Amino acid sequence: MSNTSSMPDVKQKTIIRTERGLTIEGTRITLYDLLGYLKQDWSPKLVKEWFNLTEKQMADVLDYIESNREEVEAEYQQILEKAKENRIFWEKANREKVENLKETPEKELLYKKLKARKKELKLK
Repeated sequence: MSNTSSMPDVKQKTIIRTERGLTIEGTRITLYDLLGYLKQDWSPKLVKEWFNLTEKQMADVLDYIESNREEVEAEYQQILEKAKENRIFWEKANREKVENLKETPEKELLYKKLKARKKELKLK
């Protein structure tokens, strides 16, 4: 994403655009991190405390979100979609990995050993 889209003015230098998106200067915290909590009805005060932000940082975040609502919302939706795609990919990859494990003789042997060990421990 380029630096040419509605960048914050001098008053809001707290918000900068990095390779991660709109970020609080001097941190790795993105506006999208905070927006997720705010959309879950966390109070701004709680979000500020949770992320260890200053009053000015939180005020600038809220002001920036309000002043650039359409842009921030659009980027947030893109991030949610990408996260969903990633989750689906890894769930499928892990499911395939687990299914492949079911077929190995080593796994059967491990289950037999585990079962025997559990039985042994119950006898003690």
